[in-house]
Amino acid sequence: MHAPRTDGAPPAHVVLITGAASGIGAATAREAVRRGHRVALADIDLAGATRIADELGPGARAFELDIRDEAAWEATLDAVEDQLAPVDVLVNNAGIIHTGYARELAPDRHRHMVEVNLLGPITGTLAALPRMRAQGHGHIVTVCSMTSFLPLPGYTTYGATKHGLRAFHHSVAIEERDGPVTFSIVHPPGTRTPMLEQEMADPSSVITFAEKPLTAEKVASVIVDAIEKKPVEVVHPAIGGRVQRAAGVFPRLMRFVIPKVVAMAQRRSTGLVPAPTAASEQGDTDR
Repeated sequence: MHAPRTDGAPPAHVVLITGAASGIGAATAREAVRRGHRVALADIDLAGATRIADELGPGARAFELDIRDEAAWEATLDAVEDQLAPVDVLVNNAGIIHTGYARELAPDRHRHMVEVNLLGPITGTLAALPRMRAQGHGHIVTVCSMTSFLPLPGYTTYGATKHGLRAFHHSVAIEERDGPVTFSIVHPPGTRTPMLEQEMADPSSVITFAEKPLTAEKVASVIVDAIEKKPVEVVHPAIGGRVQRAAGVFPRLMRFVIPKVVAMAQRRSTGLVPAPTAASEQGDTDR
């Protein structure tokens, strides 16, 4: 149960954040603890999550979690309840990307993104939802991507997973509209994380240079705001995000405009180096 506050601030929650060992997840954990929440940092990289949790003090705990594993979700939710309290807020943040044009990626790379970016959050949501219903409250926050609105070259399957994740999130929210669980989804733009560095090193992902990336700390602030204010959907930055969301409605417009944006990004980019070999990170979602 969320703890009452006497300082006029929103109630403190037990917040489970996936992909919390680095990037947006780690920054979100820091911001949540700063605002008085207790945080469970879950990641396949237990050592990394433990380093962050130790830095944050007694209000944080680290848990090893492969978000693709249904049994691991149940074990983690039990462990968080034992060590902190039942989870009030689940932040589905963990994600992965393999850069490259669709034809260049091996089938297992496409499958890996689908398993982590789409099936992982689906598994977590379905694990947390009955527990939240039983306790009479809960909030599921999905960290998605602006690529859920716009298909981009070099991000084919990544973008497809984000399109699917947004559809799943909103569909479950509609199904649960009369229940005690709240649903919010956040779409950050490019964010300065290790995942973004991988993208910037791959010429197929040159569109990364089309916009100035945000810091992980800025995105974390938006996510924790969503925990406390419970919006239905957040695009950030607000104006640019709304333009991209609107453009995604018109396929012919996308096919005309996006190649021009890619050309602009190519002019901005300098010193591209060969892409790393299937580098990956489950620690954050950066678009």
